[in-house]
Amino acid sequence: MDALTKILVSLYEETEKPPDALDYIHKNLGGIVDNTSEVENLKKELEESKAKIAELKSKLMKYEQTKDEVMAE
Repeated sequence: MDALTKILVSLYEETEKPPDALDYIHKNLGGIVDNTSEVENLKKELEESKAKIAELKSKLMKYEQTKDEVMAE
């Protein structure tokens, strides 16, 4: 957060504003967002985690339904 604040302050203090503020921020963040392979790996991990959560929720629902049926008897 501190790095982003410093970049925004430096952008504000620029005498000649860059034509693309987002590009300026991206270039000044440097190593923070340059590692696209890490970003891709994290996106893949997120998708896998979401799929696992959906699978576990489905199993839990089946278990709870079975449990309710047994309790009703």
